[in-house]
Amino acid sequence: MLAFILRRLLQSVVVMLFVALIAFSMFRFVGDPVASMLGQESRLEDHELLREQLGLNDPVFLQFARFIGNAVQGQFGISYRLQTPVTELIFSRLPATIELAFASALIALVFGVGLGVYTALRPRAWSTSIIMSASLIGVSLPTFLIGIGLIYIFAVELKMLPSFGRGETVNLGWWTTGLLTTSGLRSLILPAITLSLFQLTLIMRLVRAEMLEVLRQDYIRFARARGLSQRTINFGHALKNTLVPVITITGLQLGSVIAFAIITETVFQWPGVGSLFVNSVQVVDVPVMAAYLLFVALVFVVINLIVDILYYVVDPRLRVDARAGGK
Repeated sequence: MLAFILRRLLQSVVVMLFVALIAFSMFRFVGDPVASMLGQESRLEDHELLREQLGLNDPVFLQFARFIGNAVQGQFGISYRLQTPVTELIFSRLPATIELAFASALIALVFGVGLGVYTALRPRAWSTSIIMSASLIGVSLPTFLIGIGLIYIFAVELKMLPSFGRGETVNLGWWTTGLLTTSGLRSLILPAITLSLFQLTLIMRLVRAEMLEVLRQDYIRFARARGLSQRTINFGHALKNTLVPVITITGLQLGSVIAFAIITETVFQWPGVGSLFVNSVQVVDVPVMAAYLLFVALVFVVINLIVDILYYVVDPRLRVDARAGGK
C-alpha cells in the first residue's frame, strides 16, 4: 500500500512540474508583463528597472526555479488588472466554485446512481425508455444552452429562481457561503443543475451498463440459487461490484466540474474562479491565468490520487496483483 501511494505521489509531482513549465512559459510568450504593469506612457528606464526587480533578466532556468519556489509557497505575483495578490483573488473566489462543484457533483452522484440502478433493474419498463431518451439531453446539448434554457423557464417565465449571482452570503472567517441563506440556496439551484446534467447522464449510463453486466455473472446466478432475496442480490452483491468503476469516473468528473465550471459561471454570472479566469483571459492577466492553470492541475492530481487509493482499497484484485508482483 505504501509503495503504491509513493509511486502515485511521484507521478503527481512529475505532472505538476510539467504543468508548471507550461504556466511559466505563459509569462514569456503571452505579452510583456512589464508593459502590462507600467503602461504605454512609461519610460524605458522604468522598464529596465522593473525587469531587474522582477528578475526577468536572469537566466531562464533560474526564473523557472524561482517560479516553482514561489508556487510551492502559494505566491503567484500581482494581478496586472486588479493590482492585487493573485493568491488573495483566487481564495476570495474559491468558496463559490467549490460549493457549486460539490452541489452539482452530489446531484449527479445521487440521481446518476439511483437512475442507473433503476433502469438496470427494470430494463423493459416504459419509464426506463423515457429516462434513457431524456438522458440524451444531458449528453447532446451544450452546457451554455442548457443554462440559458433553465434561465428562460424558471427565471423569466415562471419567476421562481434567480438567474444570476450568488445571492446573500454569510462570512465565516476566511470562507464565505451562501448555503446558510435562502437566497443563496435559491441562487445555487439553477447553476448546480446545469453543471450536473452531463455528469449525471454519464454516471447513470455507466451504472446501468455495469449493473446489467454484473447481473449476468455466474455468482449472481449462484446467489439466486442459494435463495437470497432479490434486494440482497441487487444491492449487496451487484451494486457493490458495479461501484468499482463508478468511483474512478466520479472522481475524474468531480475534477472536471471544478476545473471546467467556467461556462456555467459565465452564464449565471457566478462569482467563482472560472469567471475570474475568463476575465483574466480578456485582459491577458498572465499571473491569474498561470495560477488558474496550476490550480486546475492540482485539483486533478489530488482527486486522481484519492481515486487511485480508493480503487486500491475497494478492489481486492489490485492488492493481490501488487503482492504477486512484489514476490
